[in-house]
Amino acid sequence: MAMMRLRREDPRVVGAFRLHRRLGAGGMGVVYLGADKRGQRVALKVIRPELAEDQEFRSRFAREVSAARRIRGGCTARLVAADLEAERPWFATQYVPGPSLHDKVAEHGVLSAAETASMGAALAEGLVAVHEAGVVHRDLKPSNILLSPKGPRIIDFGIAWATGASTLTHVGTAVGSPGFLAPEQVRGAAVTGATDVFAFGATLAYAATGDSPFGQGSSEVMLYRVVHEEPDLGGVPDALAPLVYACLAKDPETRPSTVQLSERLSEIAAREARGIGAPRREGLPKAAGPRPERPVGRRAEEYAQQPTQRRTPPRLDGPAPGTGGQPKSAGRPAGSRPAPRTPAPTVPATRAAVRTNASRRPAPTAPGRRLMRQRLAVFVIVTLLVAVFIAAVQGCHRFTHAAGPSGAARTAAPAQHAPGASRG
Repeated sequence: MAMMRLRREDPRVVGAFRLHRRLGAGGMGVVYLGADKRGQRVALKVIRPELAEDQEFRSRFAREVSAARRIRGGCTARLVAADLEAERPWFATQYVPGPSLHDKVAEHGVLSAAETASMGAALAEGLVAVHEAGVVHRDLKPSNILLSPKGPRIIDFGIAWATGASTLTHVGTAVGSPGFLAPEQVRGAAVTGATDVFAFGATLAYAATGDSPFGQGSSEVMLYRVVHEEPDLGGVPDALAPLVYACLAKDPETRPSTVQLSERLSEIAAREARGIGAPRREGLPKAAGPRPERPVGRRAEEYAQQPTQRRTPPRLDGPAPGTGGQPKSAGRPAGSRPAPRTPAPTVPATRAAVRTNASRRPAPTAPGRRLMRQRLAVFVIVTLLVAVFIAAVQGCHRFTHAAGPSGAARTAAPAQHAPGASRG
């Protein structure tokens, strides 16, 4: 994790912690690296002054800190201390050494299928503990996941939400990061554990491809894609694509639970580590092909402002997804410029799809038959040659055997005469 020197306006001591470096800054405040008298290092976040003056924010902040105390297990950075009544509220969590998932992918490239599945299994198990504590993170994304030597850790519960709490954000605003927000967050609906599952699926896609499954663009365009378009999973490994697609379902009720994700990803990680690969399940959608060209500039703004139309994707065990066409614009004023239409994606042309289709295509039989005929012809020829050779050898043997006795008789006659002459 990158560290920066303290600035002139930064505090040097907060509570019982002495601050040493800046770790980063966000919409809520600044995060510092600090340590107590025993040398325990912490990541300490100090809330911005303008937020500290907002009593509504203080109420939410106090509730979130209380909820974070209930989280058990090693999946998150443990809450160490907090002061909710200070002039500028702050809280300190255990410092986690290691880069974020975002920095890891940016510097060293995407993770393999086995690495992504292994990391995902640990994160899913962590989300089980978070949700059991009655907390919804609401901003799960690659920069909020630290890859420590002991496994991934979820950090920054600054906008986390206690289950059942009323919404304190203003109407029409979405708290979180475009591309990793769930559709219900964009619409301003209630958030549940399924909201984190959506962000979890987008995070897995990022780990495997280095990009959000909804591409890049302005916040308006990104939020429109999250609500209306199917994700682009063209670069996600085949073993993970169906599970990631299920996490990114528009309807929260159809997304898998964190327990199911943990079990399934553990199986995939074990298979990939052994080089087996996860078996494809019938009825699960394959990774989507390349995303069709989208408008930019002014056309993109018009594209994002079109009326919403809810669409429910298939379940985990349902049929493959449709083309994900753009909803028609209803009630457009006369004379207004029609919104650009997104062409339906063509047949997937990714290398993964080509490999999969090639593996399923039956092997051609003509070359095999021709090779069998050739081998049969060679066998017959060799057999005939061997038979001719054996016949020739046998013929020569008969000839030699027939000529042998007569020659012996001719040579034996003088030998018999000689003894008889000497006796006479």
